[in-house]
Amino acid sequence: MSTIPRMHDDEVIPDAAQVTALIADQHPQWSHLPVVPVASSGTDNAMFRLGDELTVRMPRRPGMEELPAREHRWLQHVAPLLPVAVPTPAALGEPGHGYPYPWLVLTWIEGDSPRVGALQHPHDLARDLGAFTRAMRAIDTTGAPTTGLSLGERDPQVRRDIEALRDEIDADAVTAVWEHALTLPHDVEPTWVHSDVAPGNLLLQNGRLHAVIDFSWCGVGDPAIDLQVAWNLLPADARPSLRAASTVDNATWLRARARALAQALVQLPYYKATNIPLATNARHVIAEVLTEAT
Repeated sequence: MSTIPRMHDDEVIPDAAQVTALIADQHPQWSHLPVVPVASSGTDNAMFRLGDELTVRMPRRPGMEELPAREHRWLQHVAPLLPVAVPTPAALGEPGHGYPYPWLVLTWIEGDSPRVGALQHPHDLARDLGAFTRAMRAIDTTGAPTTGLSLGERDPQVRRDIEALRDEIDADAVTAVWEHALTLPHDVEPTWVHSDVAPGNLLLQNGRLHAVIDFSWCGVGDPAIDLQVAWNLLPADARPSLRAASTVDNATWLRARARALAQALVQLPYYKATNIPLATNARHVIAEVLTEAT
């Protein structure tokens, strides 16, 4: 029986016994290592420690079948060009023992996940994040996969989410922020992006950014995607430090704010009962965006 909480109707959650059996069959060089579930607020993958130096990432939902191979290939491409530590892909795995998807073994990186409202050095962290996003944007995009939807493509879902939350949020104010974002220039040159620069994918040491993990959805897209962290992690007074360090224009910055809002509008109704930390962060983002926009 898995100790990982269920969050989706269509998900498959492996347990330690399955992971142990898969390792023994496919990567027996590690069969002597203990397998231990990792507590996480993540929603797409189940994570397991494999000994002291490795971790196993197991996709939980349909539609993610190609991601382990994608990360295995492209993380090795971008890693040498980044100013922070990132996991090293160690091996790919195939379905088996009742688990239906490909999976990935990576190196484990020690660090502490940041907590909203409890950052030791928010301005330094903001500058660290800016340096990371600049480095991602500078990577050659030749042959890279695409990632992310445009604001226009997200519009129907955002409007449905606003209606679903009308009793909990200032729907008119949220709609105004979103509709303004739709008027922003969007014909930007796509760049490499991590795609999920969120608190759960950041590791700190001594309050500074040490590592970024989970490059499952990395690819080429709107550079605004990686700046959502300004609202889902940083306090308001540190956001200018991130904006300056990231060297993006005003339209990109405001698209990032709209993307953070759109993500929060999806997460709040969906994870309200199944992922309390994520729902709490979603409420925080909505409040921060509305405060900033008034």
